[in-house]
Amino acid sequence: MNQRMSTQEFEDMYHRYKQLLFRIAFSYVKKREDAEDLVQEAFCKCLYKAPEFVDEEHEKRWLIRVIVNLCKNYVRSFWHRNRVNMEDIPEQSWIQEGQEGILLQEVLELPDKCKATMYLHYYEGYACREVADILGCKESTIKMRLKKGRELLRFQLSEGGMPYEDGGI
Repeated sequence: MNQRMSTQEFEDMYHRYKQLLFRIAFSYVKKREDAEDLVQEAFCKCLYKAPEFVDEEHEKRWLIRVIVNLCKNYVRSFWHRNRVNMEDIPEQSWIQEGQEGILLQEVLELPDKCKATMYLHYYEGYACREVADILGCKESTIKMRLKKGRELLRFQLSEGGMPYEDGGI
């Protein structure tokens, strides 16, 4: 049986990863309250079920995998699919201003598979192999999702009138 982590260790981990997990959850559910609930659930899973982590990177990857799985389950749930969202525009106070913020908003509009892949690769800095490990698929699949995501972004940005530079992504 694994030794439980101390309160201080848990608090340190929470402060280290809460924003990252929130951004990932928000990219899936697009509602602040739901994203916060999913982050809380991810940390609860960590508190009660986490394996012994080899290092901080292992801990981070484990948490990302948990939040992605929770988000996928949430989005597929009957309750989520059959509710009416009362807000016209979700609160996105964490999105940057300017051209980077516009680009991030466009990434968040991509289909879920491309969105998660693009976000982890370009915004969190993971290599294709690492994204494949996190999302539980083949590296070639990640490369195709990145290619498709870039193509969709090019189309969205050219349609939206935002100037696009080839080196932008």
